[in-house]
Order: sequence, then C-alpha cells, then structure tokens
Amino acid sequence: MDKKALLDAAAEAIIESDEDRAKEIIAEAEAGGIDLVELLAEGFSAGMRELGDRFGMGEVFLPELIYASEIMKDVSNVIESKMDQSAIKKKGVMVLGTVAGDVHDIGKGIVASLLKTNGMEVHDLGREVPAADFIAKAKEVNADFIGSSALLTTTMTEQKLIEELLTEAGMKDKVRTLVGGAPVTKRWAEKIGAFEYCEDATEAVNFINNYYADK
Repeated sequence: MDKKALLDAAAEAIIESDEDRAKEIIAEAEAGGIDLVELLAEGFSAGMRELGDRFGMGEVFLPELIYASEIMKDVSNVIESKMDQSAIKKKGVMVLGTVAGDVHDIGKGIVASLLKTNGMEVHDLGREVPAADFIAKAKEVNADFIGSSALLTTTMTEQKLIEELLTEAGMKDKVRTLVGGAPVTKRWAEKIGAFEYCEDATEAVNFINNYYADK
C-alpha cells in the first residue's frame, strides 16, 4: 500500500473506531518505512478532525466521538513508544491542558502527542484545569509555553485569566501562551494578549517548529 493509501486508511480506521485496523496500519507503515509521525499527523489525526466536523454537523453523537478519541489516544501512545527519543532534537517545555469547565480533551490529546514526537517536553494537566494550576505548573517545570484549549464560549474567559495571572506573577515575558479550541479565534487571542492562536494540532506543531527553527 502506498503512503497516501495508508494515510487514508489510518483516517478511516479512526472514523470507523476500528482499533485493530489502526494497529495493523502502524505495523504496515513501519514495514514500508513510512514516518510514523507523519502517519499520526496526516492520517489518524485527519480522521479525528473529520469525526469532529461530523459531530459539529450532528452526523455523529458524543459517545461515538469519545470512543474514537480513546482509540486515538491508544494509537498515539503506541507511536510515541516506537519513537527513538534520543534521535529527536529537544526543543522546549510546554504545560498543556483544557481549561476549567471543559470536560473534553480530544483535540488537546492530539496536540500533546504531536508535540512530544516533535521534540517538546509536554506536561499534560488533563481537563478542567483551573487557570492558577497552569501558572503553578509552569513555574515548577520552568516552562517556555502554556497551551490551553477552551471548547465552550463560557470557558474562554479562563484563557484570559491565564494571561492576567501570568502578568501578576511577572512571567508574561518569559512564558509564551498558545490558545485554541472550537470557539477560539485569532481575534480572541489578540484581545486577551495571547502569544499565538493555533486552530488545530498541526498548526501548533508548525508554530513550535518554526519558532525553534529561528533559534
């Protein structure tokens, strides 16, 4: 199977929530010399984005989305375990989480996996994370970045609070903030003073890679 067909098959495995097929595809990619990070970013993640779009249009229901996201996490863990960490150039440190009030972390989990496989040290705080916890963890691990996801318009204000707490702690110039999530926009990021808006996991990885390419 050529690379494009394998990427398409990976996306379909996530859409169909077929974990066995997903793991077969990983094995096929390894055997064919296909980059597993590319498989994760452009294959499996593409399937997750497609499911998210279908969910937004009411074509799939939340339990289906959550089940597929669990498979996505398992796939990400398998790929991470196969990566030669010594061969990945280390970049920076990021604290990542879904803000308080949000119980879903589907997209955030994909961001974490892709950042790890691109050389970032990621401290994933999970979901429903209070703004103060982002700051405390950033202090603890000497983070270069804080990434926050807000999936509801009612929780976006938590991202604003992160910016305010960073300023109060005197960390605003040291810790860069990345914001994302379904209702979040570039305009919102600019309004609250965030360093960067990332629409999805691929944008987050591209931003980080470009940021460190200039260092």
